[in-house]
Amino acid sequence: MNQYDVYGIGNALVDTEYEVDDTFLDHAKLPKGIMTLIEEEDRKRITRLLEQEYTQGAVKQSGGGSAANTMVIVSQLGSQAFYSCKVAADSTGDFFVKDLSDAGVDTNLSDDREQGATGQCIAMVTPDAERTMTTCLGITNFLSPRELNPQALKTSSYLYIEGYLVSSSTGFQAAVEAQEIALTSGVPVSLTLSDPAMVENFKSNYDQLLNKGIDLLFCNHDEARLLTGADSVEDCVTALKEICKTFIITCGKDGSVAFDGQDLVTGTGVPAKAVDTTGAGDIFAGAFLHCLCQGLGFSEANQLANKFAAKLVTRFGARLTQEEVEALLK
Repeated sequence: MNQYDVYGIGNALVDTEYEVDDTFLDHAKLPKGIMTLIEEEDRKRITRLLEQEYTQGAVKQSGGGSAANTMVIVSQLGSQAFYSCKVAADSTGDFFVKDLSDAGVDTNLSDDREQGATGQCIAMVTPDAERTMTTCLGITNFLSPRELNPQALKTSSYLYIEGYLVSSSTGFQAAVEAQEIALTSGVPVSLTLSDPAMVENFKSNYDQLLNKGIDLLFCNHDEARLLTGADSVEDCVTALKEICKTFIITCGKDGSVAFDGQDLVTGTGVPAKAVDTTGAGDIFAGAFLHCLCQGLGFSEANQLANKFAAKLVTRFGARLTQEEVEALLK
């Protein structure tokens, strides 16, 4: 029997979320709807602009990072999760460690952490519920194979790799090594493409991971188009069948399309009044993986994952509370 259901690896970030309008994004010179990597100087500049323009302050601050969000929902649903990441010996890092511990997620982190600055993400949500993010990686930019726990990985049902790791040379090395450990140990490898900008700018790194072997790929339609060069969902499905064993393409309010290795499974979108799409893909992946780890098929997993993602977008923040999770399971 495996010790963990899902072993995740990704960038550890603390998220700060603001409600903004399109004019602010233009003023701050930020491309709408994608994640932009920034340095500390730019983070301070954008924070100053936000504090000047929106004196009511942030809507929410919470532990974040794409794969961390996924591991939290895996744990909330009752599966066992382990998360490898890197945070600094600062107050932001302390906040992140406690946040994951409270969620029941085991990690590689200890009290003996390096000096530096823990990564931070500013998420700006416009009235159309679209989220624009800027990420200052801080010490997580130096995530490396040293942060892996091979024993925990070898005794997991799935490895889950966050696509944002392709932007860092050491982070990508960690992803490659984790994939190698999983493949040699018979642990299925799942990968999320994470963001269209990542696929556009680091496609060769994604190709390397895919060529070595990906058992389960998570992506949205935009990411699938950039990865395959196809356009329609149908054409993306055809192309992805040649790239990985199984996959899911999420299509927002229109639900999702999954391929289980033999059949296509359509997940119907759940009606929801979206106010914030931050973390919807993370929650979808976590709910889907939980179902597979509990022996359910792609049809049931698709249904539950769409249900949880639809709930998340109706409120601000990238995570659900335990009470919200339990209510959805009734």
